[in-house]
Amino acid sequence: MTFEIDAFGTIVIAVFVLFIGRFLVQNIPFLRNYNIPEPVVGGLIAALCSYLAYKFLNISATFNADIQKALMLMFFTSIGLSASFIKLKEGGKSLVIFLFCVAGFVLVQNAVGMSLAKVLGLDPLIGLIVGSITLTGGHGTAGAWGTILENEHGIHGAVVLGMASATFGLIIGGVIGGPVAKFLIKRHKLATEIGDVDHDDTPAAEGSAAFEYPHKTRLITSSNAITTLGMFALCIFVANWMTTVSKGQWFELPTFVWALACGVLLRNFLEHVVKVKIFDRAIDVFGNAALSLYLAMALLSLQLWLLADLAGPLVIILLLQMVTLALYTSIVTFKVMGSNYDAAVLAAGHCGFGMGATPTAIANIQAVTNTYGPSHKAFLIIPLCGAFFIDIINAVVIQTIIKFF
Repeated sequence: MTFEIDAFGTIVIAVFVLFIGRFLVQNIPFLRNYNIPEPVVGGLIAALCSYLAYKFLNISATFNADIQKALMLMFFTSIGLSASFIKLKEGGKSLVIFLFCVAGFVLVQNAVGMSLAKVLGLDPLIGLIVGSITLTGGHGTAGAWGTILENEHGIHGAVVLGMASATFGLIIGGVIGGPVAKFLIKRHKLATEIGDVDHDDTPAAEGSAAFEYPHKTRLITSSNAITTLGMFALCIFVANWMTTVSKGQWFELPTFVWALACGVLLRNFLEHVVKVKIFDRAIDVFGNAALSLYLAMALLSLQLWLLADLAGPLVIILLLQMVTLALYTSIVTFKVMGSNYDAAVLAAGHCGFGMGATPTAIANIQAVTNTYGPSHKAFLIIPLCGAFFIDIINAVVIQTIIKFF
């Protein structure tokens, strides 16, 4: 029996899931000490309950996809609207260096997946599926490339395998980021815990990056809120229109990329051409709310029973991919980015989109900075790299590898 939950029901359940996650993180020292994000904790509990209901009672639920998509687009739009060219300049050299780290890991991830697949007697392209196609690319990339591999390369069940692998990656990406950062911070004595900030009434700094202080008070008015919602709506409207226009063309891009790009252009046009002051605090509020709700819904919608279909060899590959990511971010990413506190936070973010998605990466660095203090550099670099550049790098790498097979 399958229940269909409408948009309002989906929001209500997602909020309840977030409250569960917050309660568990606040009351379980392990979750709090290792900086596991609240939406990840609550979402996993909900996904486990869904799995048990499906397994023993044959009951499942489908949640409204439209509201989830809208929140995802709001999240990426908020990244774009926060991307002032003046702020982006601050990323500068560090952003370029981090991109090289990310590109290097995409290659490593595929090398590990394909090599292990060959050793275990599987088609190397299956190793690519449990490589950057699903782990760096996520569910969307898994669906797109899975169809191609099924139709053009004879990899039967590539879509189902891709979805299961992406599900595993989304879970692991949100779980290992905090512990990796904690290990680096403690080992190198980079920072001390700042205590509980759940009820911090201190206003966020006007110049802070989006998502940088999720627990800070944002002083906004109804006028600011309406103006900001109008900007979000315009960006998402244009993004949907551009998705339709670009379909099948050389410049075709996913809708969320168009939303991010529209946000960047609108923000900087208003700020530098029209000379309008952008109210960042309202963007922060809507962006943080969309991020938390979207991540809760994404985990709530996970069909964990897909993981049960993974054969033993594929589970081995995925577990080794997890170990590889933890080692790479702890050694390569951390050292290349400067072996300091910012580098540790960047390592946590890299874990988020290295085996999950950009929202997971943001949640990871929020969890770490809530415990140890802000990292302005991480909040400048991670959203841009995870939401935009990583998809371009991944697409080029995947296309190049497949050409040789």
